[in-house]
Amino acid sequence: MIPTRRPVSSHLVEGFGTVTITPVDPAADSALIHSWVTEERARFWGMGGASRELVQEIYEDVDRRTTHHAFMIGRDGEQVALFQTYECAEDRVSECYEVRPGDVGVHLLLGPSTGAAEHGFTASLVSAFLTYLVRDHAARRIVAEPDARNTKAIARLERSGFTLGPEVELPEIDLPEVYLPAKQARLLFLTAPEPLLETP
Repeated sequence: MIPTRRPVSSHLVEGFGTVTITPVDPAADSALIHSWVTEERARFWGMGGASRELVQEIYEDVDRRTTHHAFMIGRDGEQVALFQTYECAEDRVSECYEVRPGDVGVHLLLGPSTGAAEHGFTASLVSAFLTYLVRDHAARRIVAEPDARNTKAIARLERSGFTLGPEVELPEIDLPEVYLPAKQARLLFLTAPEPLLETP
């Protein structure tokens, strides 16, 4: 199935390619997302045992929300990453730190590499997405909360400019429409750079 949603952002990153940001289409994108989240390298994403149908249901639930969003990131027409955002004040992370106005939480899952490691690949994707969040969604500070054991993700975020915060326990959520187990997480913060806060 071909995704039917249009990109909310598309621009050329010099020396990297055209980066597109498109809201997840749960029906069209669930097979690809399922293939990513069930790989061993994605174990900290927490969906390793999920079926494709469950993945679709999860992203249909995200799609119905106004505070949580999921996006496929493309590079020159190839989908290469999954980004999720949420309003920190409306998420369980709000129980773990003092939320500020303009705080936006993010999750990032890179697609599997199809070739040799490329220097600056992740940094270019993160930069494009943060620019979109700041310019179009008035994000003042970006908050990440990877699994505390996920040292690779923590190091990647630090290389992208995030500042290391405390280790916290995200509380369990057990509701009819969603279940999330408690999670030991490491908070990281990135204040939006001033040039991105200016009106283009």
